[in-house]
Amino acid sequence: MKSDPRYIKLILKRLSKKYGVHPHTQLSHKNMCELFVAVFLSPQCTDVQVNKATNRLFRRFRSFHDYANADNGTLAGYLNGLNYYKTKARHLRHAAAIINDRFGGKIPRTIKELMELPGVGRKVANVILNEGYAINEGIAVDTHCARVSRRLGLTLHDNPINIEKDLLNKTPRSEWGRVSNLFIALGRDPCKAKNKECFRCILKDICPSSNAK
Repeated sequence: MKSDPRYIKLILKRLSKKYGVHPHTQLSHKNMCELFVAVFLSPQCTDVQVNKATNRLFRRFRSFHDYANADNGTLAGYLNGLNYYKTKARHLRHAAAIINDRFGGKIPRTIKELMELPGVGRKVANVILNEGYAINEGIAVDTHCARVSRRLGLTLHDNPINIEKDLLNKTPRSEWGRVSNLFIALGRDPCKAKNKECFRCILKDICPSSNAK
């Protein structure tokens, strides 16, 4: 497993040059409420699926008050097509009610408080904090980030929690917010789950998993 800090620094430098210094989520949103909802709906779904659902959803529901007071069947109807849409609709209503009642309509600013909301796991909390508040409290590990981390030799784990711990130990805190989106960009481009295209990867000469050195 790679542990040299110069290695991760070089990775981030090259990925930043390729995919941008400050990459952001591809989930469509215009405000903090929309960001929360889009990220909340994203587990087990692609960004394309979520954006398709929220394109209609955001025209009907404009605030946490709207979500909290929605009929569960009506809200679920807007989410039909997403994995676990009925459960997500129920949890979204409850989370919105808590945000209204306990936090005055403002999204919490810590992982601990966010994870107390129904349906919010650590990955979702990390994305919301970084994208919404530029707070680096952790690193969001999705399937792309996990795959890229393993292939780059930054972790030997499959569990997202353990992968995040390895990445946190190897990466300066100032970079935590960028790691996930840069790794996701790489994972969606040449470093696919199947048929990876190492020959056009910007890290092909330093990646231990590369077949195009």
